[in-house]
Amino acid sequence: MNLFSLNELLIGITSMTWQAIVMMLVGGVLIWLAISKEYEPLLLLPIGLGCILANLPGTGLLDRDATGNAIGLLATLYDFGIENELFPSLIFIGIGAMTDFGPLLENPFYALFGAVAQFGIFGTCILATALGFTINEAASIGIIGAADGPTSIFVASELAPRLVGPITVAAYSYMSLVPIIQPPVMKLLTTRAERATRMPYTTHPVSRFTRIIFPIVVTIVCALIAPKATALIGMLMFGNLVREAGVVERISLAAQNELSNIVTTFLGITIGSTMVAVDFLTRDTLLIIGMGLIAFILDTAAGVLVGKLAYLLSGKKINPLLGGCGISAFPMSARVVQKIGHDEDHGNFLLMHAMASNTSGQIASVMAGGVILALLS
Repeated sequence: MNLFSLNELLIGITSMTWQAIVMMLVGGVLIWLAISKEYEPLLLLPIGLGCILANLPGTGLLDRDATGNAIGLLATLYDFGIENELFPSLIFIGIGAMTDFGPLLENPFYALFGAVAQFGIFGTCILATALGFTINEAASIGIIGAADGPTSIFVASELAPRLVGPITVAAYSYMSLVPIIQPPVMKLLTTRAERATRMPYTTHPVSRFTRIIFPIVVTIVCALIAPKATALIGMLMFGNLVREAGVVERISLAAQNELSNIVTTFLGITIGSTMVAVDFLTRDTLLIIGMGLIAFILDTAAGVLVGKLAYLLSGKKINPLLGGCGISAFPMSARVVQKIGHDEDHGNFLLMHAMASNTSGQIASVMAGGVILALLS
């Protein structure tokens, strides 16, 4: 065996850098969090694996030809699923099929909380601009505040492709940490009496016709207001339509299970493949992770403050905690509100009201992403 052949054989070892080793350890930590702590395991586990694969030297998984066309597996998946926005759109079909908009249809007022809770997007965007990011990069970082992983990927892949990795990791990491991040903010901004405010468990039956027409109307209205969001909102509402139609149960079940699981797996591996050491181990990554946390805090704070206003205007009948779950982290944020309210008063059941606010946040986050794309793309 000559020297050239030996170098080729050992290229993986001789080309290894300390930066690549650090990123492989990061991938290992993500896998550990997914398995040991069960933090978003369906996504963090494949992201961790993708991160390890992308930083192994000499594999050719990220290779492209002289014209930029993908040759390697991971590069092909990126072009096929992220560059053309296919994976985030397909994910939304599954999300729509798993979402019950009934509580929101019973209490349309809570759509206000969903809109207000997007404040963190724009507040973080201003902060990112002040820290030296371009306006497109700042907007992509701000969208972490939507608490919506697919929307974050959708916007970042269009406006700031080089930041897709850290933005996605920050978005999904903080989504999984909602039960840790939100309670201190909610408790700081409310009094015990406000948190203990009881909301009557009343139901206003929603007709089957209303449930079916809702996703159709939302798709049309949102597409007219924010055309750039049509891909996401259209797929979200299509998933909800097959759920509510009641005549395509096989499609609904497939969207909730097989489609979601398969696409989530490929999405995670592909996002992990963007976490290459040379791009990820930078000052920008640390700033993005920090600003992602700020975005979540601002979202929660803005929602709770508007909830306090609603509490006063309603004669102390609306629990201000409901404003804090107007983000898109469904249903975790709604469960957080239920737990906090129940801890203050064991006879207080806020879950249905919280679900209404939480589902409105899903629609509002996609709309916010569409508005940003319309203004900047």
